Amino acid sequence: MLLAVDIGNTNLKFAVFDGEHMVVSDRLSTGASNSPSDTAEYMCAALARHGIRESDIDGVSLCSVVPPLTTMMERAAAETFGVTALDIKRATRRGVTLDVDKPDGVGTDRIVNAAAAYGLYGGPGIVVDFGTATTFDVVTEHGVFIGGVIAPGISLASEALTARAAQLPPIAPVFPENVIGRDTDQAMRSGLMYGYLGLMEGVIQRIRAEIGSEARVIATGGLVEPIAERTTFIDELEPDLTLQGLRLIWELNQG
Repeated sequence: MLLAVDIGNTNLKFAVFDGEHMVVSDRLSTGASNSPSDTAEYMCAALARHGIRESDIDGVSLCSVVPPLTTMMERAAAETFGVTALDIKRATRRGVTLDVDKPDGVGTDRIVNAAAAYGLYGGPGIVVDFGTATTFDVVTEHGVFIGGVIAPGISLASEALTARAAQLPPIAPVFPENVIGRDTDQAMRSGLMYGYLGLMEGVIQRIRAEIGSEARVIATGGLVEPIAERTTFIDELEPDLTLQGLRLIWELNQG
């Protein structure tokens, strides 16, 4: 079985695959993963609840945007599961090729998402990831990653607004019933949620115009579902896109 691990700025997400089938998935706060033993203990407990033993894991596929936690997870893979983790940054085959000005600066999560979208749906495609940052990544019909767009994430934008405006209260990332808010909470939620809905649709329109193609849009991320319910721009909803990409890249690098 394969253990796929996605270490982001907010959460560490992981899943176990038996072939193409995702057996179990879970997450923990990145801040809580402060040692290899703690992380491995949490993972093993989650796997045990589904009848999966440490010895059942024969591969670990890893992507991380938090370098200190990359080293931690590599140690956990070796010490707990007895395997060498495949860090996507060092993988020889990644499912897509990069045609950007600074390839080394592209986050591995973006590469994995592009590889997953291309592997599952072909190209051209636009991957929209509603995470700590809201990212748009573009892959061509020939599997070439040509860049994208990075904007602050929904939660990050909300936190920044309330931190800098003394009279504005914290709000939940939930759509109000109407665009026109009749109190401060409704107005703020409208600006946040409808604002990001408009941002997404506007960026997709501009990307499609720039590449001259009605590229398929694949959306993922923790806050994607309420956005997806209110737009026709999203063609495919894949909450576990990054984990699926880790599986696909691991398979490409076997044998």
